[in-house]
Amino acid sequence: MTQPMPCADALTLADPGSAEDAVRADIWGLLSMLFIDPPADDLLGRLARSAGAVGDGGGPLQSAWCALLAAAAKASADGVRDEFETLFGGTGRPEVYVYGSFYLAGALHERPLAALRRDLRQLGIDRRVDVGESEDHFALLAESMRYLIAGGDPAVCNPARQRELFQRHIQPWGAAMCDAIAEHRGADFYRAVAAFTREFLQVEQLGFDLLD
Repeated sequence: MTQPMPCADALTLADPGSAEDAVRADIWGLLSMLFIDPPADDLLGRLARSAGAVGDGGGPLQSAWCALLAAAAKASADGVRDEFETLFGGTGRPEVYVYGSFYLAGALHERPLAALRRDLRQLGIDRRVDVGESEDHFALLAESMRYLIAGGDPAVCNPARQRELFQRHIQPWGAAMCDAIAEHRGADFYRAVAAFTREFLQVEQLGFDLLD
């Protein structure tokens, strides 16, 4: 029996296996929320009031995190909503794509999406019927990573499965998406989101490299 694709607002998670895993799960959950919808005032406020380290010392990840918090502090929900629509919304072709198939195959709904769906089925993750986006949307992949870190089924919620999903379906194109956001003239708050996302993806890759 498959489980529906996780949703940041609805998924019940087990306690992560370590403090580091708890932070990782929280970050993936945050990225899922930021990429699926523009943040409302309450989320921007929580970010602005946040503190604490997300990386070692004062490295690039921590610097990008601080920049994201600063961007949230000066942003307004209305302004970020307009920015979100400029970058990712609208009718027809968006200014910036957040779908893996676009970066890997040059078009939507191509072979990379079919491969992802196959791998998700093997993990017991099925598409949520109430989510209009395809499974290769960055937000849905981020929430799937959150589930694999902190979900309650050790057969699939483990580092090996996390690495497989990440290296096959996120790492090959995530940085390109971040670059596209950062280079867009309409990006402001989401330029900070993209910078933090890029650094986090690099840290995740380094962590998975240590599993070898």
